[in-house]
Amino acid sequence: MTQTPVFDPAKDAAALAAVALVTPGMKLGLGTGSTAVVFVHRLAERVKSEGFALRCASTSKATAELAVSLGLSIESLDELGWLDLTIDGADEVDPALNLIKGGGAAHLREKIVATASDRMVVIADESKVVAQLGRFKLPVEVIPFGWEATRILIERGLEGLGLGGRPVVRRERDGQPVITDEGNLILDLALEVITDAPALANMLSSIAGVVEHGLFLNICTKAIIGRSDGSVDVLTTGDAA
Repeated sequence: MTQTPVFDPAKDAAALAAVALVTPGMKLGLGTGSTAVVFVHRLAERVKSEGFALRCASTSKATAELAVSLGLSIESLDELGWLDLTIDGADEVDPALNLIKGGGAAHLREKIVATASDRMVVIADESKVVAQLGRFKLPVEVIPFGWEATRILIERGLEGLGLGGRPVVRRERDGQPVITDEGNLILDLALEVITDAPALANMLSSIAGVVEHGLFLNICTKAIIGRSDGSVDVLTTGDAA
């Protein structure tokens, strides 16, 4: 018998609270990252225990492989058409539930899935809650062709926003560039503080070589924040149910 791994208590608390939002027959988006891994495990346990049907779309190959190995059904987003709910992690969450995502290099698919859903709920531990976005490096997915030129254009754009001199570095692992599921590269922007997230998002989106950035603005409507004692805080936007 396969045993459930021992998870971080805060992440597990958030994941279990999110599993309770899932109802039989839902079309559900599954996120990527360490907290999303916990959620997929706990979701699979509930589905197996209660025996209900659930149709899932994944935000990454890694999540899809994990979900299938645990007995969940994965379909393409095109097959599902539209989702009832997406549950995903975040690298940073601010008081307005704006996010930085992309630490797992999956923010392109994560944003597509989140915006193809009636609701997006974030699960995270309390270390991810910040007063202002920017401490976590902002990931920007770029196509490999001309990526150096794209990096220069990003640096110039940052200068225009008063963020000149911030490092823009290609993400690497073991000395090799990180390649996304779509075959692209990741540039990480060490910004420290983002004072005008909409302006930054617009600037990045205007650059031809940029595929997608990790700013998730006005997308998340609820955040479930787990604490080390097993409790959770639930943060919502003004129009969230």
